[in-house]
Amino acid sequence: MNKQPVLVTNSDQLDEQLALLRAGQGRLGLVPTMGALHDGHLSLVRRSLEECQATVVTIFVNPAQFNNDKDREDYPQDLDRDLGLLAQAGVDLIFAPPQSDIYPDGFADWVEPPRVADRWEGEQRPGHFRGVCTVVRKLFQLIPAEIAYFGEKDYQQSIVIKHLIDQMAIPIELMICPIVREQDGLAMSTRNAYLSSSDRQQASAIWECLQSAGAMVLEGESSSPVIIKQLTEELQAACFTQFDYVAIVDPQTLDPQERIEGPVRLLVAARLGTTRLIDNCLLSPGERETVAP
Repeated sequence: MNKQPVLVTNSDQLDEQLALLRAGQGRLGLVPTMGALHDGHLSLVRRSLEECQATVVTIFVNPAQFNNDKDREDYPQDLDRDLGLLAQAGVDLIFAPPQSDIYPDGFADWVEPPRVADRWEGEQRPGHFRGVCTVVRKLFQLIPAEIAYFGEKDYQQSIVIKHLIDQMAIPIELMICPIVREQDGLAMSTRNAYLSSSDRQQASAIWECLQSAGAMVLEGESSSPVIIKQLTEELQAACFTQFDYVAIVDPQTLDPQERIEGPVRLLVAARLGTTRLIDNCLLSPGERETVAP
């Protein structure tokens, strides 16, 4: 499409450009990102372009959601590449603010996350969801879109944001979009770039193990501990070493479920070499997820 988006780098310019977009009326879609775009991000962009009359993409590497300085420093950034991909997609507006625009001197308007943030990623990455909720609420204030698009890849994050919207009565619709996977099933993630070549060959095992768990449920297994034990053993055999969690949870509360009597979510966070990977899938006695074509 190659429509040249408007690039905005401060909130004063943002107000002016949003007013121009609003002059055309129709729904405004928002896709928040931290850059380093891949096809998972672009699937959210395409969904917004299909459903909304105008689309804004934000690019902001949020320092408040990193647990250590090295992780933040190592996070890949290539704004020119990202701008090219978004121009090719045909977005209307890109908001790429400096840190001082989001967190000005003396900033103290932090947002404490809802209870669904307490477990899993919340336990492994203290303060992470506080940073996520704060920046998302700020972006929602700066860009009053009708619909915001987030990916199912970060499943807990999407549920945290859903609860945040409900609890704070934020007038925006949340659209949670399916995971986009590589041909071998590995969920697309910026962190995949950290994998060594040998680890990358092993990484698809995480999706194979999730599918194996789905098959166990379809075959009648309903005990969560049995499935978790089997999944953990399979991942260990595939060279995954440290496990932050392997959990079967209620899809909305994220509370652990001992038995599978309806749809549940299987969440995994494990390390392959030095790279931490997360993934998830639906488990249901009547459904099985497959790799998207």
